[in-house]
Amino acid sequence: MFKLPTDYDVVVVGSGHAGIEAALAAARIGCRTLMLTQNLDTIGQMSCNPAIGGLAKGHIVREIDAMGGAMGLNADATGIQFRMLNQRKGPSVRAPRVQCDKKAYQFRMKAILEQAQNLDVKQGTVLRVIEKAGAVIGVATDIGVAIAARTVVITSGTFLRGLLHVGENSKPGGRMADASSSLSSNLRELGFQVGRFKTGTPCRLNARSIDFTRCLIQPGDEPPFGFAFNPEEIGTGAGEIFTLNSVRDGKFHVEQLPCWITHTTQETHEIIRANLHRSPLYAGRIQGVGPRYCPSIEDKVVKFPDKPSHQLFLEPEGRHTSEYYVNGVSTSLPYEVQLAFLHTIPGLEQAEIMRPGYAVEYDYFPPTQVLPTLEAKVISGLYFAGQVNGTSGYEEAAAQGLIAGANAALKIKNRPPLVLSRKEAYIGVLIDDLVCKGTEEPYRMFTSRAEDRLSLRHDNADQRLTRRAFSAGLVSEARLHRFEEKMHLLNQAGVIADGNKLNGTPVSRLLKRPDFDVRTLPHDMLSCVPLSIWELLQTDFRYEGYALRQSEQNHRLDRKRDQKIPDGLEYDKIVGLRSETKQKLSSLRPTSLGQAARISGITPSDISILHIWLNRRGLRDGHVSAQQLT
Repeated sequence: MFKLPTDYDVVVVGSGHAGIEAALAAARIGCRTLMLTQNLDTIGQMSCNPAIGGLAKGHIVREIDAMGGAMGLNADATGIQFRMLNQRKGPSVRAPRVQCDKKAYQFRMKAILEQAQNLDVKQGTVLRVIEKAGAVIGVATDIGVAIAARTVVITSGTFLRGLLHVGENSKPGGRMADASSSLSSNLRELGFQVGRFKTGTPCRLNARSIDFTRCLIQPGDEPPFGFAFNPEEIGTGAGEIFTLNSVRDGKFHVEQLPCWITHTTQETHEIIRANLHRSPLYAGRIQGVGPRYCPSIEDKVVKFPDKPSHQLFLEPEGRHTSEYYVNGVSTSLPYEVQLAFLHTIPGLEQAEIMRPGYAVEYDYFPPTQVLPTLEAKVISGLYFAGQVNGTSGYEEAAAQGLIAGANAALKIKNRPPLVLSRKEAYIGVLIDDLVCKGTEEPYRMFTSRAEDRLSLRHDNADQRLTRRAFSAGLVSEARLHRFEEKMHLLNQAGVIADGNKLNGTPVSRLLKRPDFDVRTLPHDMLSCVPLSIWELLQTDFRYEGYALRQSEQNHRLDRKRDQKIPDGLEYDKIVGLRSETKQKLSSLRPTSLGQAARISGITPSDISILHIWLNRRGLRDGHVSAQQLT
């Protein structure tokens, strides 16, 4: 077997969102890093929705950016529509979402990788991991090339024994038009448990065949709100990397494109029902478990038979392409059935499919096999990140990649690992859930999964994480200096708020009022501290009491983990519990709150509701009457 003349500190297998952040993180820390990908032309490919962020996911992207990651900045640079979700709700659950130019995002990310110091990017399919005495020593490719490595990060996405389904037709592949990988077979031989999941994607349509006059327009927000804490970096960095957007005069400039809203009809549902026997999902040909929170249109029609329609979003895939992504109709039905049901949807009566929807089954490794650093328990120096750990979504993958790549590098440097707690970040919640609970279905992040979600806002991610990232070597001194300047301004605003009054009322008290607009502060206050800092301080003041109460409630709940759950409890009658929670608790019948909390998919909110419900009915022991149970 031919051996490369260069040995690497870190080898990253895969170039999706997890692989990108892993490779960049390891390189930033100073390790000689190699990214190996099956296809250099699909680095950073958005295999499904061409968007970054969303509810809870947007929080994760802000955390990635606060730690020096590339996802947020690249989304801002190539975005074509910017929206802040949950605007009418509190700041803790608001989340940014950016619709990106699919190819621009991909090409720009490839340029970032190619110009990064300490990082090589090469094309090659890894066939096996080479280990010796319980430690990784390298990888081998399918063309007989061996590459020595001190640590290896596996980020193979949906490519491990990937199998694509469209109707009655199936073929190997990790993504349509891309080959699958047999690496999971080698890892099974090395002692890893392997599971099987499924995901899917909608069809793409030709914009020229869509009647947008029959759809509802959905414009972006003005002014646009991006992910980057330092958006001025969009036009700087490794060489002159192209951008679609820019920051001029301190303002973010972008030409936004609209999305469009339409809906399915009763006729749509009838066509789908009539062809369920041709769906590989309902015909029993798909064995993998699919994502509960991103169901196929077949699942929606079957599980919600009384719903007359389902909302769909028509989203442009780029500024210079006619392709539109149909958000809401993930499907693996035959091509002709996809075409038939699309033609029953307002605006899509003459729609032309450019790419059909399809399902993909793939191998993953139950994540209880890795440590909180994402290092494998059975092979030292081997790390897993992304969908191989059972997650879904670009954002969850990128977060894991950053942590895995950083820890792979820190291990080589003999430095303390980077492990984020649940109180520090959604990334900490994500990884803790995976390694402690595992997952029985593709894991997706929700704000309800975090006990301290009132403190884990998207706007304070840098306050929580940038210093940690600097200590690990992920953030430069220049970036830290800019952050410290921001914190100085925030502290200065706090001093001004505490020491000044308006109409006899302390400014600090006014900032807590929901009806107070910081833009009405006197000019001298706004001139010495920017408006954005005042807005951040106002949010801190408003949430201070709520966050403290939530923390106290969490402490009380922690002490109640031994509280017994009575036999025969009818979970269906507990108001406030999600349907998923009722199903899992009814099936597994935990005997205590602590045991219930360890069930995959059960959130802190679920446990809190259950705890309150039990206490209100006096069900504090396991011996209760049948009447009390109901």
